[in-house]
Formats: sequence, structure tokens, C-alpha cells
Amino acid sequence: MFSWKNHFVILADYQHWANEVLFASLEHLTPDALSSDQGLFLRSIHHTLDNMLAVGELWLARLKGETRTVNTREIEHPDWRELQNALRRLTRRLQAWLEAQDAAWFEGEIEFADSDGRARRMWVRDMLTHLYTHHAHHRGQVAAVATRLGAPYPEMDYVLYRREMERLLNEVRVGSNPPIGE
Repeated sequence: MFSWKNHFVILADYQHWANEVLFASLEHLTPDALSSDQGLFLRSIHHTLDNMLAVGELWLARLKGETRTVNTREIEHPDWRELQNALRRLTRRLQAWLEAQDAAWFEGEIEFADSDGRARRMWVRDMLTHLYTHHAHHRGQVAAVATRLGAPYPEMDYVLYRREMERLLNEVRVGSNPPIGE
């Protein structure tokens, strides 16, 4: 049965998976390629992923009813490995936090102050949709640049995630029901 809670918890897991696929592709690039101006809105691959982290932290705080300010003009995590690990922690922290919320919470609205201090109100589902599409947008930008720089294309389509999850679930099912005589 469909629920907003299940939908967004699964999408949180997808975010983690898609980031890992992207990270695997980016391993083929030099540190200079990651940090140099590649014509992106935030110039570099590194700054773009740092922005994903900052914006993710911002929206998670808003979802929790907390106030947080971010400066997307500055790179908060200059160390590439630490940035990757921080993104990993954020996606898993968000997923665990969403799993802990009551299903009715996903039907509600949240009041928060925007980046200019103006009072705003949004449906939870719209906030989460914005966060996830923001990340997908930036992953797509980074994938295009990484491919242009010679990295393998990171295939991050949601359908590929679902196929991999089904395969893993089938492996678990087969492993938990071994044939008689084994």
C-alpha cells in the first residue's frame, strides 16, 4: 500500500545509492579535475557536491523545525574524502530520521524561515521532493562534466536502483530458503 512515508524513505535510500554510483565514476578523475572550474553554476564538481551537502543539511533542519544558515558560496568541506563521507552520513541520517516519523507527519505542513529570513510554509512532501530533485539536478550536472572529462558515465536512473534492490532481495530470499539437503 502506498504511503508518503514509504515513498520518501525509499527515495532517501535511492539518494544514497545514486551518490555512491556517482562517487565511483568520480574516482576516475584527478583532484585537479574535481576542484577546477568546469563551467558549473558552482564552478567545480567539488563545490557542487559541497552545495548538495549544505542544502541537504539546511532542509533537514527545516524538516526538524530547527534553524540553520548555510553559505553556499564557500566550500565547507575542502577535503574530498570528508565531503563524500559527510554526504553519506547525511543521506543515512535523513533516511533514519524519516523512518522514525509517524506516517501522518508526511501529510503535514511545516513553517520555516527561508534563506532571506522570510516566513514560509510548505507541505512536507513538497519539501522532500524539492530536496531530492535538487540533488538529482546537481548529480546530473556533475555526471555530464565527469563524462566529458573521461570518467565512465554514472548510470543513476531510479529504475536501475530498483532492479538492483530487487536482485539483492532475491539473493536474500534464496539464501534464507536453501534447498533441502544442503
